[in-house]
Amino acid sequence: MTHITMTANKGQTHVRDAVSGATRLLFVLVLCLIIAPSAWSGYQEGKDAYNRKDYATARQELQPVAEQGDAEAQYLIGYMYYKGQDVKKDCTEATKWLRIAAEQGHLKAQVRLGMMYRFGYSGVSKNYEEAAKWLRMAADQGDAKAQYSLALMYSRGQGVDRDEEAFVDWLHKAAEQGYAQAQTRLFKMYFNGQSVPQDPEEAAKWLRMAAEQGDAELQYTLARIYFKGVGVPKDDAEAMKWMCKAADQGYAKAQFGLAEMYYKGWGVPKDDAEAMKWGRKAAESGHPRAQIALATMYYKGVGVEKDGAEVIKWLRKAADQGQAEALFAFGNLYARGELGLSKDIVEAHKWWSLAVAQGYEKARKNLDKITRQMTPSQLAQAEQRAHEWTKK
Repeated sequence: MTHITMTANKGQTHVRDAVSGATRLLFVLVLCLIIAPSAWSGYQEGKDAYNRKDYATARQELQPVAEQGDAEAQYLIGYMYYKGQDVKKDCTEATKWLRIAAEQGHLKAQVRLGMMYRFGYSGVSKNYEEAAKWLRMAADQGDAKAQYSLALMYSRGQGVDRDEEAFVDWLHKAAEQGYAQAQTRLFKMYFNGQSVPQDPEEAAKWLRMAAEQGDAELQYTLARIYFKGVGVPKDDAEAMKWMCKAADQGYAKAQFGLAEMYYKGWGVPKDDAEAMKWGRKAAESGHPRAQIALATMYYKGVGVEKDGAEVIKWLRKAADQGQAEALFAFGNLYARGELGLSKDIVEAHKWWSLAVAQGYEKARKNLDKITRQMTPSQLAQAEQRAHEWTKK
């Protein structure tokens, strides 16, 4: 009888345990259902606040979500400490939160950590091994910036063994995703035969991809390649197209390139008015050769009326940049007393000596000739004026 009672009690105990366990499980599930929407709501409100630059509200909403383990919230909290958004910049806190997010596989956190360790950003000690570790994780996830950075580390042996094959492989991965810096790097490598066999066609392919992303310097370079037919069929129309794209962005070399094309009739009908238009734009952008060309056009009256004041104005701008041709031209003007300048052999000597100092050998003959005509006093004056000019 006693045995029966004990068995019954034991059965009741199992039942109670089962009921109790089910109740706890139900409680946890209900709690999760309550907390999850709340956490999501906190994250979304925090992210919205962050996007409108209300960093105080963002941190208030995101902090508890980050502490619950949300990787995106952890990344944003870390980034706020990294940038000093509503908090004092703190590399320790930034690194802590970014690392927690990165360990969960958060891509942006891995990239950020990698770059911090690679360059020693925001007070973090430079550490190539740590940089390579996090950048590899991000690169393996397909991040083009990480792939490019990792490629450079392999090329330099930073945090990894130097490996040319890995360098080229990661560079291609980044370039194939449209990363312009990687595409530009591949262009230069294939063009010059560095780390890869020299291949002008492959070089032109990567250059065009990079130029299509809008960089004016690359567009100008592509224009020159089409103009000369390097790695691509010579194509004046394509050269003009890319030169115009770069010039329209205010790239002075391209503006001067268009001026030359119109002035000399390279690939386009000769047009002095267009040459003047683009030459002026380039000159105003500070291109010294364009300034000299513009001065020459005013001197000869090509596309404009002759104007001595404009000649001197543009020569002066080029001379101020140390352009040897402009220095030589000023020597000529003073030696002859042209364009309203008084004839002055001391000034002529000064300018020619400055041109020779820049390696402009064309000025040497004139300098030697005028030196023989000058007194010691005049020579001393010329040397003093040249010295004062170089000190500017």
